Amino acid sequence: MTSTIQAPNTAAEQFALRRQSPLQRVQHLLHAHPAISPLIVLIIAFATFSALNPRFAQPASLSLLLQQVAVIGALAVGQTLIILTAGIDLSVGAVTILAMMVAAKLAEGSGIPGVLAVLVAIALGVVAGLVNGALVTRIALPPFIVTLGTLSVFTAIGLLYTSGQSVQSDELPALLNWTGESFGVGRWRITWGVVLVVLLYLGVGFALANTAWGRHVYAVGDDKEAARLAGIRVDRVLLSVYIVAGAIYGLTAWILIGRAGAASPNAITDANLESITAVVIGGTSLFGGRGALLGTLLGALIVGAFRSGLSLAGVDDQYRVLAVGLLVIVAVAVDQWIRKVKG
Repeated sequence: MTSTIQAPNTAAEQFALRRQSPLQRVQHLLHAHPAISPLIVLIIAFATFSALNPRFAQPASLSLLLQQVAVIGALAVGQTLIILTAGIDLSVGAVTILAMMVAAKLAEGSGIPGVLAVLVAIALGVVAGLVNGALVTRIALPPFIVTLGTLSVFTAIGLLYTSGQSVQSDELPALLNWTGESFGVGRWRITWGVVLVVLLYLGVGFALANTAWGRHVYAVGDDKEAARLAGIRVDRVLLSVYIVAGAIYGLTAWILIGRAGAASPNAITDANLESITAVVIGGTSLFGGRGALLGTLLGALIVGAFRSGLSLAGVDDQYRVLAVGLLVIVAVAVDQWIRKVKG
């Protein structure tokens, strides 16, 4: 479910559609298919950066781009679920770092098997999601305030537990580093972390599009009161979304260890901003109820393309931040325009 706009079925609807201006038709098209906008931006970005530097389109560069966006792409899946319910999660990075550091410290200090350390990371993410979800649903606090508070709480717990010390990859079980190992597909190098991210998108995307839970997520984000009147247990849906998002952050902690080659409290510094950026650029509405994971994937690739393309072009990193910031503003402005579509 990506939109409330359906194809015209009646003669009156078809007549109304024919009376629309070309601009209104574009507005309808973008409303019905949120992934079109980021796809156009991604194609333009790839064409532009390939023209500026042919190395950008080479398999080695694109393989590296995929590895770079894997972590943010995974976190953006959880962020998409929460934004679809008209919420937002500012504790994304803190939960991921906490899960990663606790799992790594346990594996290093007690010698527990790698699979148990991974399960601990996912379980910690679930607990963090349960805390966020309970505060949002039971005490009715705004998601922004809740996750702003838990951002500091989870960060502090992580630093207190680890004393800010990193754990190197050679001190960890092989399974924790497995997500950073790669295999060849022609001239491409694909890491197992990238494979996990693809499976994550397929699984959560299927659940959103083909299950009652997915339809309830969209309905709650579109209008909570209407969803409640329709018999949907809104609080239960919201709580489940935060728990699933937390589990995804725990899984991402595993991917992050493989990507970074170590478990460090400073492994990701812009996770909150970049995950929200990927979701917004991908066409998911900050007001909830509209969007799709395909758009989020494209949004994450756009962020990665700008980072890689501007770096290869020798542009200062500040300009990349500037470009991404402008993209976010344009994406929100386009979203506001699309939401005014006349049915």
